[in-house]
Amino acid sequence: MGFEHITFEKKDKVATITLNEPPSNWLTILMMKEINRVLLDVKMDPTVQLLVFDAAGGKAFCDGVDVADHTPDKVDEMIFVFHEMFRIMASLDVTTVALVNGRSLGGGCELMAFCDIVIASEKAKIGQPEIAVGVFPPVAAAWFPKIIGLKKTMELLLTGKIISAKEAEAIGLVNVVLPAENFKEGVDKFLADFLNKSRPVAMWTRRAIMAGLNLDFIGALKASEILYLQGCMATDDAKEGISAFMEKRKAVFKDK
Repeated sequence: MGFEHITFEKKDKVATITLNEPPSNWLTILMMKEINRVLLDVKMDPTVQLLVFDAAGGKAFCDGVDVADHTPDKVDEMIFVFHEMFRIMASLDVTTVALVNGRSLGGGCELMAFCDIVIASEKAKIGQPEIAVGVFPPVAAAWFPKIIGLKKTMELLLTGKIISAKEAEAIGLVNVVLPAENFKEGVDKFLADFLNKSRPVAMWTRRAIMAGLNLDFIGALKASEILYLQGCMATDDAKEGISAFMEKRKAVFKDK
């Protein structure tokens, strides 16, 4: 696949999408169409365990959806293409990761926040400033209450304030904040703990978490129980992990 607005690489169970329109890495309709093509490719690839969103340039992860694509003649297509990213991501069986080493604003913040894991550098600035230009962020309005609660969602979306990486970590928008210096090395070390686990067991774990998001506890527990017994426990890696524990040895996962 050839791309003009992103780069895409698969290596050692990791697929990496790099937004490649520095310095702002605006999400244009054309860039988002390329991202969606890649997401569908990743969805069909059983060898991928992590999907990483990165960004070129070092100043911004993404400053948002291109304002030029909000005009009346483009806005319907823009919203469809933009929201299609989240629909496809919601259907993936891989762990998604955002690497934020700069600004993450508007649609960029929504993309970041929808990833399962967010690794930010200490220089990152994060927020949803849409209200300042007379609009609101639909994805954040739907998703943020689930991950950071109603009060903080109201505060961020109704003020448009930009917060630091540490503030984002404190409210649950970011998993970990790393020094800007040697950010890549810190990312590799952090992600190693995900990659040394069984890919299918990670898949079933993620399915169980996502299945219960919109259910009460009893419903979520039942969904998780079914996925555990019929999915996870049917894998070779689950059997290997339990056997290895009982035999006091290190498990050798085969991703089956």
